[in-house]
Amino acid sequence: MAEQEQFLRHAMESYGGAVYRLALCRMQNVEDAEDVYQDVFLRLLSEQRQDWKGEHMKAWLLRATLNRCADIYRFRLRRPVLALDEVPELAGPVDSGAAELWDAVARLPEKQRTVMHLHYAEGYQTEEIAVMLNVPPATVRTRLHRARLALKNLLGGIDDEKQVSEPDRAYSSARQPY
Repeated sequence: MAEQEQFLRHAMESYGGAVYRLALCRMQNVEDAEDVYQDVFLRLLSEQRQDWKGEHMKAWLLRATLNRCADIYRFRLRRPVLALDEVPELAGPVDSGAAELWDAVARLPEKQRTVMHLHYAEGYQTEEIAVMLNVPPATVRTRLHRARLALKNLLGGIDDEKQVSEPDRAYSSARQPY
């Protein structure tokens, strides 16, 4: 039992943040993200895969998170609920500096939100995301491109096409190719 506890504790410490952030990105509320987090790690414990190494475990956890989020989404389609944050008197204060960005990201379609999170927050390359989502890498790049354009439009970005399409030299040398 101590071995299982140590395994689970290591997985939660190492990858818990990534699982929670992805769940929050997909579910769009803290309570559901916490439920997904708990369900994913309980499922990991039942898998009994203690021979997994770093990136394999992280990929499995993120895939399990995506699957659990999809399960909850399908359940909600059949049984709609009213979230507590939708009730005005129960809604908490929002950080005004980040509110506009998070509102814009939340308005993106789910597929675009997911690839944005996996690429920017978790640091996955498009090929890795493609494997996780079971889509071609070109589809991931298209979703990223469309999400960036949508965010630009939602946030009132620069209309000058030259500035948008030509990256800064300092930035481009640090970027890795797709």
